[in-house]
Amino acid sequence: MNALNWFELFADDFERAHKFYERILARSLEVIEGMGGRMALFPHVPESGVGGCLSHSAEQQSGVGGTRVYLNVEGQLDAVVNRVPAAGGVIIQGKMSIAPHGFIAVIKDSEGNEVGLHSMS
Repeated sequence: MNALNWFELFADDFERAHKFYERILARSLEVIEGMGGRMALFPHVPESGVGGCLSHSAEQQSGVGGTRVYLNVEGQLDAVVNRVPAAGGVIIQGKMSIAPHGFIAVIKDSEGNEVGLHSMS
């Protein structure tokens, strides 16, 4: 069983957040209508039981709030971190070793959410 099975990053400006994540991850995010608003799905393998999305609805607000999720950017950590400023985000913590568990970085996205990035290599 996975400790995490789903996460949502709230977006006040859905289009801006959608473009931010597509730009830094260099991948398309599928947009669907869900649970009262739009959602942009992060790439995931359904069989793994772990997935997540950007979420926009009137009941949710973005920003720092005590929860941090880590996106898997395996083998692309440096490239993803390098794309963050141009996409409208801020690098809070650059690449850092957490040996033997790989490397992490922490960013602030276009909506003010603190998001971790993780790669084993």
